[in-house]
Amino acid sequence: MTGTERTAQSPAPYLFPVAVEVRGVMEEARFSRLSDALTALLGSLRALPLDAEQWKYFDDLFGPGEAPSIGHRLAMYGQVRALAFVGITPYVIKLYPADPEVGP
Repeated sequence: MTGTERTAQSPAPYLFPVAVEVRGVMEEARFSRLSDALTALLGSLRALPLDAEQWKYFDDLFGPGEAPSIGHRLAMYGQVRALAFVGITPYVIKLYPADPEVGP
């Protein structure tokens, strides 16, 4: 095996535009790189008064080192969803492939 081959433990990077939204907090935003989308998503979640347990969950799920895992889920399932609760109010978090922008 050469150093350029990928294994099941090393998924290929997700190289497609990504859309992210947090209903009620962040309108749909499009990013050309998944890592930028995850950074923006975590920044938006900071606007919610999450408890320490929820914040750890989202940091573990969407943190900087999770781009390969999230990219794999996007490629396999077409989207990644999660819920954040503030009291009894749910906030839907969605990541999904963005439609390519239509050029002039």
